[in-house]
Amino acid sequence: MEVFPGIVDADPVGPLWRGAQLFRMVSYCYALGFHIAINSDLLRSGIAWALFVVLTATTVACGVGYYRGFARNRYWVAGEITVVVALMLSTMWVADDQWALGNQTWPTTLWATNSMISAALLWGPWSGIETALVIGASSTIVKGTFDPNLGRNATVIVMVAAGLAVGIAGATARRLHETLTEAERRAAAAEERERLARHVHDGVLQTLAYIAKHGREIGGPSTRLAEMAGEQERALRKMLADMSDIDDADMNEAGGGGSDMTPAADDEDSGTVDLAAALRGLAADDVSVSAPGTPVPVGRAVAGELRAALANAIANTRTHAGPGARSYVLLEDLGDEVVVSVRDDGVGIAPGRLEQARRDGRMGVSKSIVGRIEALGGRATLESAPGEGTEWEWTVGRGIPDRETAGKTRER
Repeated sequence: MEVFPGIVDADPVGPLWRGAQLFRMVSYCYALGFHIAINSDLLRSGIAWALFVVLTATTVACGVGYYRGFARNRYWVAGEITVVVALMLSTMWVADDQWALGNQTWPTTLWATNSMISAALLWGPWSGIETALVIGASSTIVKGTFDPNLGRNATVIVMVAAGLAVGIAGATARRLHETLTEAERRAAAAEERERLARHVHDGVLQTLAYIAKHGREIGGPSTRLAEMAGEQERALRKMLADMSDIDDADMNEAGGGGSDMTPAADDEDSGTVDLAAALRGLAADDVSVSAPGTPVPVGRAVAGELRAALANAIANTRTHAGPGARSYVLLEDLGDEVVVSVRDDGVGIAPGRLEQARRDGRMGVSKSIVGRIEALGGRATLESAPGEGTEWEWTVGRGIPDRETAGKTRER
C-alpha cells in the first residue's frame, strides 16, 4: 500500500501505525489548546513555551517517522517514551505544587498516551501496559501524592486498557499476516508441483508406457527393455501420487480445498491466441471439432492449457473408450468465459474407476485434465456411465486483462 509516492508500506501493522498518527495530531491540538489556557498560571511560562516547542518537534518527528515507517523501531519508541516522561516531570519545574496537584501535567496525559500506543504496536500488549504504568507513575510523581480512589481518577486504568487493546490488535495483525504468507507459499508450492506433474505425465510417462507396450509386442531383447520401462513408469506414477497427497494436505492446512489461482504468464506468453484455431488443430479421423466461425481470442496460457487438456481427453478416448470410439469437441464463446465440451461414444467410465486410478498413481485425469482447468481458475465437470460414453465440460475465463482489446480482435 502506498503511503507517499514511491514508498510502499509492507508492515502488517502499517494501517494501525498510520491510524495512530491521526490520534497524535488530535491529541497535539488538545495539548496546544490546554497550554494556551494554562500558560499564564505557570511559574515559568516562557520556559514552558520553550518546552512546548520540544513537544511540537517530537510530535512532528514521530508522526512523520511512524507514518512513513522508518521510525518503527526500538530506538525511536524508547526515545519517544523518554521525551514524554521528561516533559511530564518538567511540570514540577515550571509550575508550583498547588497547580500540579489540581491539574494534569502541562503536556496533557492525552498527548503522552501516544508513546504508550507506539510501544504497544511495536512490542505488544505487555509493553503497552508497562508504558501506561510509567506514564501514570510520572503523573503521580508530579502531584506528589497517590490517590487510591480510582473511581475518581480512572486515567491510569483507561491507559492500561488501551495499551492492552492496541497491543493485541498489533499482535493479531502480525499473526494473520504470517498465516496468510504461509498459506500463499503452500499454495504456490502446490501449484508448481501440479504443473510439473502434468508435464511429467504428458511427456515421460506417456513415453515409458509406449516403450513398455511395444517392447513386449516386439519380443526378444526388447522384452527386458519393456520391463525396465514398466518398472520406471510405476515408480514415477507412485511418486506423482505421493505428490498429489502432499498437495491435498498443504491446501487443507492452508484453508483451501483447491487452487483457484491463474498462473501469471511471463513476457513470452503475453498476448492472445485464437482458441478455435488451436482446438481445430487436434481434429482427426476420429475427432470432430465444432467451433464458432469467428475467432475466439483467449490468453496464450489459457489456450495452451486447454489444448493440452483436450489432447489428454482425446488420448484417453483412444486408449480406454474401446475400438471405433470417436471424440466430439464443441467450443462455445460466452463473452467473459469460454466452454469446451468433449464427448465420446465409447464404453464409459465405471463408478469409482477414476479414484482407483488416482490411488494407483495414474494422474491423466486428475492432473492433466482437471488440474489444468482448476489451475486456470475454471470448472471441470464429468458425466459418464458404463456403456454411455464420457462427456467433459470445461468452463474457464479468457485470461485477457483488457476485454476491449479482445472485442476488437473478434471484430476483425
